[in-house]
Amino acid sequence: MDSPAQFADIILPLPISQVFSYEIPENLMPSVLPGKRVIVQFGARKLYTGLVRRTHNISPEIKELKAILEVLDEVPLVSEIQMRFWEWMAGYYMCAPGEVFKAALPTGLKLESESRILPNDEFDAAEIKKEQLEALFYTIRNNPGLSIQELSKLSGKANLLSDIRKLIDYDAVFLEEKLRETLRIKKEKTIAIAGHLESEEDLQTCLDKLATAPKQQQLLMEIIRRSLDPEGKPQKAIIPLSDITANHSNASVKALIDKDILVRSERALSSEESRSGGTVKPAELNPAQGKAMDFIHQLFQERDVVLLHGVTSSGKTEIYIHLIQEMILQNRQVLYLLPEIALTSQIVNRLRKVFGDQVGIYHSRFSDGERVEVYRRTTGKAENRYKIILGVRSALFLPFTNLGLIIVDEEHENTYKQFDPAPRYNARDSSMVLAALHGAKVLLGTATPSIETYANALSGKYGMVKLTERFNKVLMPEIRISDIRDARKRKAMKSVFTPSLIDAIYETVAAGKQVILFQNRRGFSSYVMDETCGWIPKCKICDVSLTYHKFRNTLECHYCGYTRKVPQSCEDCGSTRITNKGFGTELVEDDIALIFPGIRVARLDLDTSRTRNSYETILESFGKGEVDILVGTQMLSKGLDFENVALVGILDADQMLNFPDFRAFERSYQLMAQVSGRAGRKDKQGKVIIQTTDPGLALIHYVRENDYESMFRDQIAERQIFNYPPFVRMIRITLKHKEFPPLQKAANALADQMRIVFGKRVLGPQQPLVGRISNYYLLNILLKVEKKSSFEKARKLLSDIIRETSNSDIFNSVRILADVDPY
Repeated sequence: MDSPAQFADIILPLPISQVFSYEIPENLMPSVLPGKRVIVQFGARKLYTGLVRRTHNISPEIKELKAILEVLDEVPLVSEIQMRFWEWMAGYYMCAPGEVFKAALPTGLKLESESRILPNDEFDAAEIKKEQLEALFYTIRNNPGLSIQELSKLSGKANLLSDIRKLIDYDAVFLEEKLRETLRIKKEKTIAIAGHLESEEDLQTCLDKLATAPKQQQLLMEIIRRSLDPEGKPQKAIIPLSDITANHSNASVKALIDKDILVRSERALSSEESRSGGTVKPAELNPAQGKAMDFIHQLFQERDVVLLHGVTSSGKTEIYIHLIQEMILQNRQVLYLLPEIALTSQIVNRLRKVFGDQVGIYHSRFSDGERVEVYRRTTGKAENRYKIILGVRSALFLPFTNLGLIIVDEEHENTYKQFDPAPRYNARDSSMVLAALHGAKVLLGTATPSIETYANALSGKYGMVKLTERFNKVLMPEIRISDIRDARKRKAMKSVFTPSLIDAIYETVAAGKQVILFQNRRGFSSYVMDETCGWIPKCKICDVSLTYHKFRNTLECHYCGYTRKVPQSCEDCGSTRITNKGFGTELVEDDIALIFPGIRVARLDLDTSRTRNSYETILESFGKGEVDILVGTQMLSKGLDFENVALVGILDADQMLNFPDFRAFERSYQLMAQVSGRAGRKDKQGKVIIQTTDPGLALIHYVRENDYESMFRDQIAERQIFNYPPFVRMIRITLKHKEFPPLQKAANALADQMRIVFGKRVLGPQQPLVGRISNYYLLNILLKVEKKSSFEKARKLLSDIIRETSNSDIFNSVRILADVDPY
């Protein structure tokens, strides 16, 4: 019989590229297993939640080896497949395993000694069964915001992490990292028959006494009926009050409570609890959808990844639903990835109509407790396990037990890419690795594929299925071009609107239809400027001008959040000729109200959707027809479905193109094509008006003709000439320092070392478009690696160069960040 393992390699949530060995105390030996969380000390004082990667009997050559303090899990929290996925991600995206660990688990599952604890003010301490935990809860309630270290001193107990974890499980406390609004526990009012009425005789007596109050009698009869067991005998049952008051008055309920026949209480309602009475069958596919579905099945026999390239409103979501149903019948799970939180409310309603409470939602707007709940219900007992997870990129890290299909909707969206902090992964690309580990398939869906995805489909690496017509044969929207320059010459512009767009808005609203206006810049104006000397207020800690927000009457930096009051006069010359330059969604919303009095307008951008339910509130209001015109940024382009939208206006097509990025042309096409696709989705042909100063642009022509193929051919030829993806893989190295001279010296030294190995493949160092953010100056070095070369070898060589070079004194205080596939 093998002797129990004496040592464990632990992953800590730190940016350090190694695991750490700890001794397993004899009393913990049977319970320390890979995938379990443990509490360990790191350094002189700090405590962390670590994860056991492996156990062994190889003694580390360390004089004073620290021991594991406590095991937090009865069964492994992280599976072997998850850990292999983490290791791949850390290697491919050139980051530490601990950084992946930190991103992968909800905050509530990785306590640290410096985590700050907040009480849940709505929690009833009577629910805590242990006196010790109750005392700790009152300490936290009386001292909110203390760190675990500070709580340890106050309570006199050295290791509180285990007790804090138990209080989190009770939903009694939360970590500070989330806004208080997101931490409220959902509750619902309930009703039940009073406990002293146990027998059928007691209940019949009550009914007889209520003969003179027929409404109360009917109410009690319904509650009795709802409380019967399968054999028809009364049992204790808690019924949602809203179910009762739907058919009975509050007065009748109150009367029975006063007569001690009913009792009213509250219960915590799970964030994902669904009380829908049943599910409906998926809608029948039309011939085009059915043909596409059959072709997907055929391609999945040969390939692991298939691209579903369907025009906007072609019915891709209904195909997803049929594929999901097939997976569930095979007892397999489905991950449905979306690029934006805003989309989840619309999609989840469609999924739950078919699949009920088998659908779980996972994204950052949920509280810690809610995300922990979804994490645990992705695995565990089969009867409680979620079959479908709908989420944004972080949902990749959930502990799937039998994953069969990953759907990446709107696969072209750049929001699938994580930029900061590490791991800087692309969820679309990573999903293919996760699927391979599970033996699952991947379906990429979009009307405007990324250049790389389409190239892979044409080469045969991915399968491809096309849907070329809209559902029910609705025509693609009619796209008209409106010349801003010509309108300005004729002095016909009204604010930022050309005459043709104004006329179209009037006609659309008068016909009882709705309008979407797209401007991909939030705020009131891009910046303010003194017309006398040209002075522009800038951020104090970033090299960027401040955006004017009229609603708050402030100038704000969209990079670091710095704000200041709007100056009344120029700080250079004293002039009072301060004017607004450029325009954003806030100005559009204001001017709509002035030009079209009486028309109802709303705005959807980052400023109006910061809170948890604000997305849903705005979109629900628009969907109900309570808003005539919806103004917004790129959030509007991501797959939203409103059947009454007849007109889309793109207010400034040129702004998207004038950006120094090799993807500017591709992304401008995608944005305009996607937002245009919001028009006329259900019955009549919609209309789109694109405002531009250059109607002759090739891009405008491609959008108008819905000609993705020509756009692709232009871009692929250009990228081959200038050596950009998909013909090369890229890694961007960003160096950061609070002073520019030492940063430049370090960047030059690193670039020189890289050129020794990689030669002309190295570009830079070069300042990015914004060269200083949050007081840190930035320099970028770009490495391009040809497809025929080993990208794995290139990453390893680059890692070695960074590690060896950064040991030099000139790299003191210089931060080096690697970003693989950065754009």
